[in-house]
Amino acid sequence: MTDSKYMTLAEENGNIKISEEVIAAIAVGAAREVEGVADMVNNLTGSVSDLMNNKKGAQKGTKGVKIDMTGAALTLTLSLAVRYGHAVRDVAESVQKSVASAVEAMTGCPVEQVNVHVSGICMNT
Repeated sequence: MTDSKYMTLAEENGNIKISEEVIAAIAVGAAREVEGVADMVNNLTGSVSDLMNNKKGAQKGTKGVKIDMTGAALTLTLSLAVRYGHAVRDVAESVQKSVASAVEAMTGCPVEQVNVHVSGICMNT
């Protein structure tokens, strides 16, 4: 069902390949629409110094998203900051639901898991 950086969907008239970047962009868009999400954080594999120096960054618009396409369904891991005053657990659960729904609706790819890492609190309103 997958090859390197594409989710491949077999259809009657041929294959449809959806790039990892497209899936990540959909996930970021859905996450940012959730009330209480301040921003995506690009520290899934990096250190604080990498974050400060903008190293190991994903392509613009897809930072803070890791996608595992090895199984029959997608596993997405998002790292984000929550706005101060919002319940962290509620925001994270809303992100899980929103991202899974958006990715499945827009790509037709099943989503097995959406893991949310809350890596910061944004004090600005």
